Amino acid sequence: MSENKEDKKQIRVWCDGCYDMVHFGHANSLRQAKALGDVLIVGVHTDEEISKHKGPPVFTQEERYKMVRAIKWVDQVVEGAPYVTTLETLDKYQCDFCVHGDDITVTADGIDTYHLVKEAGRYKEVMRTAGVSTTDLVGRMLLLTREHFKLLHERGKCETKKKLLSIISNGTTLNKRGDKEYTVALEHSSNLGTDSTARSPYTGCSQFLPTTQKIIQFSSGLSPKPSDRVVYVAGAFDLFHVGHLDFLEAAHAQGDFLIVGLHTDLEVNRYKGSNYPIMNLHERVLSVLACKYVHEVVIGAPYSVTADLMEHFKVQVVCHGVTPIPRDADGSDPYQVPKQRGCFKALNSGNTMTTEDIVQRIIRHRLEFEERNTRKEQKERIVLKALQKEHIKQNGNCEGVKGYAA
Repeated sequence: MSENKEDKKQIRVWCDGCYDMVHFGHANSLRQAKALGDVLIVGVHTDEEISKHKGPPVFTQEERYKMVRAIKWVDQVVEGAPYVTTLETLDKYQCDFCVHGDDITVTADGIDTYHLVKEAGRYKEVMRTAGVSTTDLVGRMLLLTREHFKLLHERGKCETKKKLLSIISNGTTLNKRGDKEYTVALEHSSNLGTDSTARSPYTGCSQFLPTTQKIIQFSSGLSPKPSDRVVYVAGAFDLFHVGHLDFLEAAHAQGDFLIVGLHTDLEVNRYKGSNYPIMNLHERVLSVLACKYVHEVVIGAPYSVTADLMEHFKVQVVCHGVTPIPRDADGSDPYQVPKQRGCFKALNSGNTMTTEDIVQRIIRHRLEFEERNTRKEQKERIVLKALQKEHIKQNGNCEGVKGYAA
């Protein structure tokens, strides 16, 4: 009997991090970590710890705690986790081992934050999601440059980021869809660590390649039961943040099965202007799918909620926040049909945060974030050189070391 009980012992997995501007890369790492065990415990660092070792976070610790709790694979959040992962921390929360991505995380002194658990053999690694990082997203906002929404009159001509931001504020954009829709513009970003030529392979960002497999991994795979009350919401959900989260939680409470319609990049750009969206459609899909309140996502949903859409998904209530609702391209009310049917509901989640607020946070503190990204890259380069040196000592070459180019 006791042997049978031992066989069923749950494997408890520990992850920790800043989880600043929680994105699908964070979620994918946590998804992989959860797959290695039964219970996932996630430690989140304080603002003070992050500022000391890495630079100022974009979101407050309370915002970050809430965001991580909403990721569908997370079972428990530990607030104020130490920046250096210790055996004492693992033991305190009865975790068998720690899991982290295959990138480098170091303290202000350049020390590997996982050296203690690695030495004890209680560390496992999962693949980092290529093409996205908080550093990259900060860079995108500082530049507000996307290959599929390039500036019309200043294509390749802006020599300073200040000039670029000035042009963006005037709303001069070109709605263009091209072969680089899913890449981040590389020009003007050399000191932000956002391009593939950055000298650190961890801070430097490679192209995000969306696949059906990734969507399947993030999807719940559930369908509404005949008795379920189906709720539908739609929007951009760009740079998924706590404002979105609180709204989705409120919408989820209106029924049993929540479907989120995500507008195309071109549609978002039409009604938001400037160089929005910051994240492309496929990135936004994964960010929303990672939320525990969401059951299904409509990819490239029509801007107006139509009768066909409502009947197809058997929608019984359509919700929108208290923010202004832009008209459709033909001037019509996008929620006219659900309003006529008496099933439209305006929800006040109590959170007024918008994507524009996040962008303004970044721009207000742009110098601090530029400095943060530069410091982060410099520390990573030092660690990378040490790894290459050790690899050469043991193997006679650098082949197989991340960031090495022959």
